[in-house]
Amino acid sequence: MLDQIHLLAAVTVLGVLEQAYFFLQVINARRLFGISPPKTSGPPEFERVFRAQVNSSEYFPIFLALLWQAGLFFHQGLAAALGLLYLYSRYCYFMGYWASSSERLAPIYFSTGVLWILIAASALGILHSLLSHYVGLNVLQLLT
Repeated sequence: MLDQIHLLAAVTVLGVLEQAYFFLQVINARRLFGISPPKTSGPPEFERVFRAQVNSSEYFPIFLALLWQAGLFFHQGLAAALGLLYLYSRYCYFMGYWASSSERLAPIYFSTGVLWILIAASALGILHSLLSHYVGLNVLQLLT
């Protein structure tokens, strides 16, 4: 069983480390600009770092659910590769948003596209599993 999920687990750990890095950047920005919690406003530079971290955190549970569903029901390798692309695009989003609000756009569109592909892979894999289990219809055999 573990050999069927090790890539997903590795991408999950990388994602958690990325989230931790984003959190640390907000802490550093708070220190740099003298913004004590619970305040969330300040100079535009601080607000961009803060928003980039919050936005990334909001999407992280969605990413994890889709990563694991696509990996378990469709294909672990494809899901892990898409997961790495997503994490890289989120890093580019974070760094772009930090520099300028307009530099976040291309990476956010790319990461959203990756999420849609994960949704499609998840849906196809789950549909195949349901049809196979409840109807006895193996779609893969029909296609070959």
